[in-house]
Amino acid sequence: MALIPYVRTATVAAALLIFPAFAQQAPAPSALDRVERGLWEVRGAGGANLGSICLGEPALLAQLQHRGSACALDVVDSTARSATVQYSCRGQGSGRSILRVETPRLVQIDSQGLDSGTPFAIRAQARRTGPC
Repeated sequence: MALIPYVRTATVAAALLIFPAFAQQAPAPSALDRVERGLWEVRGAGGANLGSICLGEPALLAQLQHRGSACALDVVDSTARSATVQYSCRGQGSGRSILRVETPRLVQIDSQGLDSGTPFAIRAQARRTGPC
């Protein structure tokens, strides 16, 4: 009978070693997961209209300067409220953007990088206006 408590303890310890993921919490949702898909209007400083985007992938809000270009995107940091995205567009330039998700329909964008060798910096606000 003295062997049973030892076996139980050993079994629990072995299970924790084999399945350490059970002891960890699930990751927090990414800020980009909260962004709704659809038609978005983008406005720059002073309310200047920078155009509209039919958004299927929220990370595309990061490449305002290279909109419509085929770029490689990489989310380098993400929390529940913001995401940092780096992108590179072969032969055209690259950028790094911070997307701050205020609500699923409102995103603040701070982007900078190079466009054909010329530096750029954009501060903008994107707002969902409806379906595409």
